[in-house]
Amino acid sequence: MYETVWSSSSGAQQGGGRQGDFRIGSNADPDTPMLDPDSPARNPNVVLVQNWMAVLSSGYLVIPKSSAVPNVSAETQALAALIDQIRVLEELKAAASAAQARATAVFDAITRRTQAAAGVRAEDLGKGVGAQIGFARRESPHRRNRMLGLARILTREMPHTLHALTTGVISEWRATLLVRETACLTREDRQRVDELVAGNLSALEQLGDRQLIARIKTLAYTLDPHSVVNRTAKATAERFVSCRPAPDTMTYVTALLPVAQGVGVYAALTREADRLRAAGDPRTKGQIMADTFVERTTGQARAEDVRIEVQLIMTDRTLLAGSAEPAVLPGYGMIPAQTARNLVRSGPDTQCTPGPDTQPDKTVHTWLRRLYTEPATGQLVGMDSRARLVPSGLARFIAVRDQLCRMPWCGAPIRNVDHIRPFHEAGPTTAHNLQGLCEACNQAKEAPGWKSTVVTEPPIQPHAREPRTLQPHTVETRTPTGHVYRSTAPPLPGTGHT
Repeated sequence: MYETVWSSSSGAQQGGGRQGDFRIGSNADPDTPMLDPDSPARNPNVVLVQNWMAVLSSGYLVIPKSSAVPNVSAETQALAALIDQIRVLEELKAAASAAQARATAVFDAITRRTQAAAGVRAEDLGKGVGAQIGFARRESPHRRNRMLGLARILTREMPHTLHALTTGVISEWRATLLVRETACLTREDRQRVDELVAGNLSALEQLGDRQLIARIKTLAYTLDPHSVVNRTAKATAERFVSCRPAPDTMTYVTALLPVAQGVGVYAALTREADRLRAAGDPRTKGQIMADTFVERTTGQARAEDVRIEVQLIMTDRTLLAGSAEPAVLPGYGMIPAQTARNLVRSGPDTQCTPGPDTQPDKTVHTWLRRLYTEPATGQLVGMDSRARLVPSGLARFIAVRDQLCRMPWCGAPIRNVDHIRPFHEAGPTTAHNLQGLCEACNQAKEAPGWKSTVVTEPPIQPHAREPRTLQPHTVETRTPTGHVYRSTAPPLPGTGHT
C-alpha cells in the first residue's frame, strides 16, 4: 500500500491523516479533500525547489561592483560573471530534467503496481499515467507520451545518459536524441551505445545535435545493421499529412514522405514554377509552387477556387456594421474582422495574386454556416438530444464551441465528443454535458480514478430547474492523485471574455 499525507499544520507525515489533512496516493478517495497545489503544506522537497524558484524569480544576479583581478576592468568581470551564471543555470535545467525523469519513472511504477493490485487488466496498466505527467508539466499528449517514454528508458536502460543529464553535460533534448536514435536496437546494443557515447563526458559535451546523431547512427549500424534497415521500412509505413495553423491567417500543410517521393514532389513543383516564370507569370516562384500544390491536390483550375464550407463565428456588428471585433474560424482560431468579411463576400482567397489568363470558376461555391450566440452571455445557443450517440448537428456545435481538445495544454484537433458525466451515470446528451476531446485525452480520462464535472453557478431564479453553467463553459477534471485542473471553452466574438 502506498500513501503519503501532507498535514496542513505539521508538515509531512506517514499513515492516516487527521481532519483537514490533504490526502493523495493509491488509496485516495475522491471524497477526501483535494491537495491544493498552492498550499504551503507540501512535500519538503517541493518546498525546497519552490524556494530556489523564488530566488531565481527575484532577478537575483551576482555582478562584481569592483575589479578583483588586476588589469581586468569591473565591466569585463561582470560580463564574465553573467556568462558563468547562464552556464550554471543551463546545467540546473538539465539536472531538473533528470530529476523529473526519475520522479516520472517512480510515479509510473507505483501507479502500475497499484492498478494491478486493484485488478486492472494487464493491457490497461499505466493508463492515464502519461496524462497526469502531462498535466504536471503543462504539456500536450504527444509530448507527455514522449516524456514518459524518455523517463522509462533513461532510468532502465541508459544510465550513462541519465548521469550526463544529471550533471548538466547534456540538455534534455540531447538526451532525447540518444534515446530516439537507439530505439531500433536491442537492450544490450542500446546500453553499449550508451556506454560508448555518453560514458565519455568530455567528448559528449563537445558534440552538437548533428554530430551526436551521426555518431549514434554509425555505432547503431555497426552493432546491428538489420535493425537500421528495419527502422527505415517502419518509417515508410508511418507516412502522413498534417495541417496546423500559421501566423497571419495562413496554415502549414506538411507531408512526411519517403525521401524519393518527397524529393519528387518538390522537383515537380519547382519545374512547373520555373516553366510559368519563364512564360511571364508575375507570381514569385514560391507563390506558383504553393498554388500548383493546391491545384493538383484539389483538382481545381485555380488555387483560389477551392470549394469550402466556412463555419464562421462573428457578431452582427462585425458582419454588417464594419466593427473591428475579430471572428473565429473553427480549426484555425481568431481572424481579423476584415478577413472574415472577405470570406463571406468573395470566398477564401481574395488577397492571393492570380496567375495570368485565369478567371474565377463561377461554379465554385463558398458555403457559410451561420452560428448564433445568446445575446446576454455571448455563448452559442445550445442543442440537446436524448440519444447516447451525439447527433451530427450537436457534434458540430461542440466542435465550434470548443475549437480544440478541451484538456488543458493539449491543443489537438477534436476527434471525440465526450459525455462529461458518463451516459451510464445518467449523464444527458446536451451541450452542457459534452466536451470535445482528442482521442488520446478521451482514452486517458477513462482510467480508474478520473472524474470530470461541469462547473456551475447557483441558478438566477429560485425555482430554476438547473444551475447555470459557469460562463464560459468550464470543465473540472480530477485525477487519481487528487489534483484538479480546469478547462474553459475559448471566448467567442462579442462575449466580452478575454
